[in-house]
Amino acid sequence: MKHNVPPLRSSEIPGVILAGGLSTRMGVDKAHVRLGGVSLIVRAVQRLGLQVSSVAISANGPLAVECTLGAPVFADLGGERSGPLGGILSALAHVREHHPLATHVATVPTDSPFFPIDLVARLGAAIDHPERIAVASSSGGLHSVFGLWPVALADDLADWLRDGQSLRLRTWLDRHGASQVHFPDRETPRGPFDPFFNINTPEELALAESWLGTLEP
Repeated sequence: MKHNVPPLRSSEIPGVILAGGLSTRMGVDKAHVRLGGVSLIVRAVQRLGLQVSSVAISANGPLAVECTLGAPVFADLGGERSGPLGGILSALAHVREHHPLATHVATVPTDSPFFPIDLVARLGAAIDHPERIAVASSSGGLHSVFGLWPVALADDLADWLRDGQSLRLRTWLDRHGASQVHFPDRETPRGPFDPFFNINTPEELALAESWLGTLEP
């Protein structure tokens, strides 16, 4: 059933960067990996910061202050055991405590430096119910950590994890009938480019470096 939900404005939506991954394929913490001389965590803070009211970071380990551009860092509640769902729960809990008027929180990972600059606005336009989740998709498939999450679902997610339910993010999304928002490839002189390209390996980092001149003139 469609509800009359006031349009979500980016200026009222806090953002959280999920930096709790293990980075096993990269060999080092991806947050500190540099692309074009700029760390991925700084790129994420800068890019998300253009789209939300504030930025914070959910991380399992310490991050140097100079890497966060002043964004507060808090612990991933689920640690290494609960994957992205633990990071999302941390984001929801942080926003509920520090931004009590916010109804939703936007999340992005550290390792996709070219995500759309209209990500949060387009996800917000898909919210037709107070407890609707909206996540991104592209030609590369579903990108469920790029999402807009209702703070009202924090307790439901906490119970889900406490009860030992599936750690597969897609399962929890299906439980709540999440909306998928499709983002087209970026058209470039080199051909189409998936804006959610993510960096997991040194080889993918090298590929991202090769695209910098095309994507960031």
